[in-house]
Amino acid sequence: VQLQASGGGLVQAGGSLRLSCAASGRTSDSYVTGWFRQAPGKEREFVGAIQWRNGSTYYTDSVKGRFTISRDNANNTVYLQMNMLKLEDTAVYYCAVVDSGGVYWVPDQWDEYDYWGQGTQVTVSS
Repeated sequence: VQLQASGGGLVQAGGSLRLSCAASGRTSDSYVTGWFRQAPGKEREFVGAIQWRNGSTYYTDSVKGRFTISRDNANNTVYLQMNMLKLEDTAVYYCAVVDSGGVYWVPDQWDEYDYWGQGTQVTVSS
């Protein structure tokens, strides 16, 4: 599967952005799409994830209530809606996919994912 992430940009603190992650090639409703981010000098950090089969979502604590992950299965696209952005949200954002095999599994470690998009820069300014 190939992933294409898009939607990053420059936004003022308090603003919003929506990232997209379009999947092509072989896809499956047993996939999990995760969003990660990496700021300069920092480790890649789990942001959240969504199960394709039932739309269940999971978020890291720092983005709960501000970020929302959704999916459009017909177009094999997952979205990351980011509201109330903060300076510390500045990072390169990546989407990634892993096949859960149909079991309940939502990995939050980057090395548990098999396929990655190219990353899109999000910069939040004051």
